[in-house]
Amino acid sequence: MTDPLDHWARLAGSAVLLDGFHALKHALRFGAEVPVAVTTDRAAALALADELAPDVREALAALLTEVPPPTYTSLVPRPHPTAVAALAVRPPREANLRALSRVPRTAPVVVLDEPRNLGNAGAVIRLAAGFGATGVITTGTLDPWHPTVVRGGAGLHFATAVERLTVAELPQGPLFALDPEGEDIRGLKLPDDAILAFGSERTGLSADLRARADHLLRLPMRPQVSSYNLATSVAMTLYHWSAL
Repeated sequence: MTDPLDHWARLAGSAVLLDGFHALKHALRFGAEVPVAVTTDRAAALALADELAPDVREALAALLTEVPPPTYTSLVPRPHPTAVAALAVRPPREANLRALSRVPRTAPVVVLDEPRNLGNAGAVIRLAAGFGATGVITTGTLDPWHPTVVRGGAGLHFATAVERLTVAELPQGPLFALDPEGEDIRGLKLPDDAILAFGSERTGLSADLRARADHLLRLPMRPQVSSYNLATSVAMTLYHWSAL
């Protein structure tokens, strides 16, 4: 039988770190290939599964290996309160690109234009998965599969297509970009094949993305309030799409 820690060492450079019980739970629910998982308290992790995720309890029981706390902390950048960690195989880029480019679409694609905050990017991926969005694309230098992003997304990268592309590589579809100078979103129905683009909180949309946009939209906002949090803006826009 392969030693789990040896298996971890071989995979760590290329696999996706699932940091915490909930990230592992979601990854398993959405079909991720998870070769190895560890915890400092197997009984507690399985009790948590009984309470919160009985649908994956059997898979967790077959997968989880108990390790001493110092071993666990040596495997993760920041220990999670649930003391569970796993490694998953990243979905093939080609499969994600096919999902993002497939038309007609039944749900929008979310684009984060040159985002800066890893946690915010993870929160957006979690939102997109919850709304059933086709996928999330980032432009710029942020890696949407960074461990901090995956932690913020609670493992829901496996529930939607997540990739980094240039503006020129964005999939087909009408591109609606959020901008304070745009048309009030409340007067518009967003189509299912929309590309919904959001600039960074600090600098807004890049020049390339703005030039590519077919429509500029703004969210309702009280005067003298400067901006919404990125994840809040995405949530409001996806809710507007889903409600009409």
